Amino acid sequence: MKAKKAWVVSIDMGYGHQRAAAPLKDIAYERIITANNDSFIHEKEKKMWQQFRTLYEFVSRLSSAGMFGRHIFNLYDKIQQISPFYPFRDLSKPDLRVWYTYRLIKKGLCKSLIEYIKKEDLPFVATFFIPALAADYYGLKKIFCIVTDTDITRVWVAMDPKRSNIVYLVPTEHTVKRLKEYGVPEKNIILTGFPLPKENLGGRNFKNVRKDLSMRLPNLDPKRVYINRHKGDIKEYLSKNVNFKSNHKLTLTYVVGGAGAEKEIAFSIIKSLKKKIQAGEMVVNLVAGTRMDVTDYFKEILKKQNIEEGKGVNIIFNLDIYKYFEDFNKCLRTTDVLWTKPSELCFYTSLGLPIILAPPIGAHEIYNKKWLIDINSGFEQEDPDYTDEWMTDLIDTGRLAEGAWEGYLETIPGGTYNIIDAIFNHSKQK
Repeated sequence: MKAKKAWVVSIDMGYGHQRAAAPLKDIAYERIITANNDSFIHEKEKKMWQQFRTLYEFVSRLSSAGMFGRHIFNLYDKIQQISPFYPFRDLSKPDLRVWYTYRLIKKGLCKSLIEYIKKEDLPFVATFFIPALAADYYGLKKIFCIVTDTDITRVWVAMDPKRSNIVYLVPTEHTVKRLKEYGVPEKNIILTGFPLPKENLGGRNFKNVRKDLSMRLPNLDPKRVYINRHKGDIKEYLSKNVNFKSNHKLTLTYVVGGAGAEKEIAFSIIKSLKKKIQAGEMVVNLVAGTRMDVTDYFKEILKKQNIEEGKGVNIIFNLDIYKYFEDFNKCLRTTDVLWTKPSELCFYTSLGLPIILAPPIGAHEIYNKKWLIDINSGFEQEDPDYTDEWMTDLIDTGRLAEGAWEGYLETIPGGTYNIIDAIFNHSKQK
């Protein structure tokens, strides 16, 4: 086995699975492989994957497309439903989704991927369940699957979980318990946390997290309602030399998902915060990701509001997804409030970010939302038309500062390093 290298496999469907893979680029052998459209993937398989992606993006957009669209989305979402967590019971029996997934694998889905990676005996790390299940089906031994949500459906787990070689690297205690319900042996579940960008972490001692949080708290609590109550703890965890002065203006970052859903919220945000933006009191980042259509929509918003791009409002966009991640990660260093649907970005609260929650799309995001609210770092969005009013209240009362602090304290920021350690330590045993 080549030292500290692994096959890192993602999928181009939304941003979540590629965002989870990006922090592992240093251990990726050759490159991060995209299971559904990499250069060596067979055309027949690409067509099968494309059907998945087209349906996903279409349905995601329907969730905010009026009453009829929401009705169609709700029907689709019922198929994707996650079983109620309580009472704790045996859910190891495969359901129809599991049988269907294995039918696709037997028909050749991921076959060219497995043939390609067999040339080097390295750990196989996937951020989506289908490549992991396929690797298990074809007899690979050192298989790791990074779970990208707080809760998942039965389809993430093999037909016979007790005989499977897949080791799950999971973000929360809840995920651990869910996998046990699905019959995954405890030895094949490792609580690691979610993989976060190394440039935002600043090493295993989280130097950048602590520095950025020390600059964020003064903006989130200018009246020092929360800071004065917890000054001792803050100094102990961050630095005794914290002076509670920020190096940037209050900054809100609004993120649109990979399918472009909920982009309309940005219009209300900009309209409500226009006076503060033009007065130089705050900055808003609008994150379009890799979508040109969303970028054009954002530009049209600024035009209608007579706001010049780059003067109080920035648009984050890049056609190259990994360059987009780099730009986004850089922007987070001076972000005070992250506003997003509860996708994989919910785990970015570990960077000391309070998160305003746009409406969830899909059952897994409902669980992500619940997790954030439970740890007091997530806040359900109020009416976006009155963003200025309710966000000011959250700041004046110190609640956003509390959300930032709880996100840092109550989660696992070192997921990236924990995952790397787990991959290579566990692989030595096989």
